[in-house]
Amino acid sequence: MRMEGEAPEQSAPLLEKTPGAGGSGGNYMYLEGCPGCAVDRRKAENPGIPYGSFLYVWIVTLCTALPISSLFPFLYFMIRDLHVAKRTEDIGFYAGFVGASFMFGRCLTSTVWGIAADRIGRKPVIMFGIFSVVVFNTLFGLSVSYWMAIATRFLLGALNGLLGPIKAYSIEVCRPEHEAVALSLVSTAWGLGLIIGPALGGYLALPAEKFPKVFSPDSLFGRFPYFLPCLCTSVFSAAVLISCIWMPETLHKHKVSENGNQSIEALEAHLIDPKEKVEQSGSLDTKKSLFKNWPLMSSIIIYCAFSFHDMAYTEVFSLWAESEKKYGGLSLSSENVGQVLAVTGASVLVYQLFVYPRINKVLGPIKSSQIAAIICMPILFAYPYMTYLSEPGLSIVLNIASVIKNNLGVTIITSTFILQNNAVPQDQRGAANGLAMTGMSFFKAAAPAGAGIVFSWAQKRQHAFFFPGDQMVFFLLNVVELLGLILTFKPFLVVPEQYERK
Repeated sequence: MRMEGEAPEQSAPLLEKTPGAGGSGGNYMYLEGCPGCAVDRRKAENPGIPYGSFLYVWIVTLCTALPISSLFPFLYFMIRDLHVAKRTEDIGFYAGFVGASFMFGRCLTSTVWGIAADRIGRKPVIMFGIFSVVVFNTLFGLSVSYWMAIATRFLLGALNGLLGPIKAYSIEVCRPEHEAVALSLVSTAWGLGLIIGPALGGYLALPAEKFPKVFSPDSLFGRFPYFLPCLCTSVFSAAVLISCIWMPETLHKHKVSENGNQSIEALEAHLIDPKEKVEQSGSLDTKKSLFKNWPLMSSIIIYCAFSFHDMAYTEVFSLWAESEKKYGGLSLSSENVGQVLAVTGASVLVYQLFVYPRINKVLGPIKSSQIAAIICMPILFAYPYMTYLSEPGLSIVLNIASVIKNNLGVTIITSTFILQNNAVPQDQRGAANGLAMTGMSFFKAAAPAGAGIVFSWAQKRQHAFFFPGDQMVFFLLNVVELLGLILTFKPFLVVPEQYERK
């Protein structure tokens, strides 16, 4: 894209003008005092990876991941200790609703937070979300009843608008050639959360029992046995909240003129490789409705389907691993489950940093998602048969299967991130990611509750003829995976133009 009066071979950074310069001459304009223009100018002048900005993406995503991932190693025991389940088989039923309450709260407000991020900026929405983690994650650790646990998790989800804006932010702080790395950082940070979170939950829960010389049964941590891992997460989030004071804003704060000289697309167009750019016409005054943007909506639907599967799998895995062998489980302790999840998270971290960007470059986001979904299905089919293994073979096989399954899962999720953020212009990314978060959160709210109900039902049918016991649970997970795979093909999935060739 070249404007009138511009040299045919312009490769230097964009020219700077004052707001009163009038906009004639066809040169792109950076406006003084606009944080979005400052970021765009920095991208034009520095083609390398913005490590400082990526660090913010990393630690903010961790603030979202830790309260979720640290819950699962001790959720089974927390529900047991709250005495809401009259029978052991019913623990999964009640545990599912605690896991669902966070996602249900996030479902109700994610679109609102996304719109707010497009209007007032990414930074204030992100900082408020981190503040909510500090407050309500702490209160969750102090829960004295089942309903307090549900209420604090719900409010934590409803007031936590982090993930949508941080995905938009990760795209906006780097040049287009680094966007796969930028969005994979979100999944990488989530993977790091899968290391730290389960370790905190598994090793620090019940501290008075595990470390009686350090924590007295009459101390705060003795009376609230699941408070310590929550407190550690909240302290980390408080430190991140303070550091975000210096985080740069990426949203443009000036109005868009009718002739397009100050349009966000014009500011970004110089940075985009013409071979990779989707041609856009018209001004931002005639923005396309998100609901009529089928490349966006189709990728969101696929994102929701696989998010439902991943959340259900996470819920089922912990419940299945900790349940007794007579019910088809593995009888593992919270420490054992935390160790498996930590190993898995470490592998996701390495995979997202060093492997996924290369896979995406070769296969593209669509083919890599399809291959990952196909490989997942036989792995899920093998899980119920691990109950026949004994140590140390069980630990080895369980860790390998969990590592492969989760790496394939983040391949799919990260690929949908890329498709979503390339389907909209910058001033709609917050709303688009918020809409995606709303849909995803709804399905992730239904997943733990549904998985818990199905898990409890499956444990009561250990001797059924058709997929007895937990075999039925993993069979249904495969059905969801297959449905998601089907949706990744045409004509359902429509992708941004730059991916048509991949």
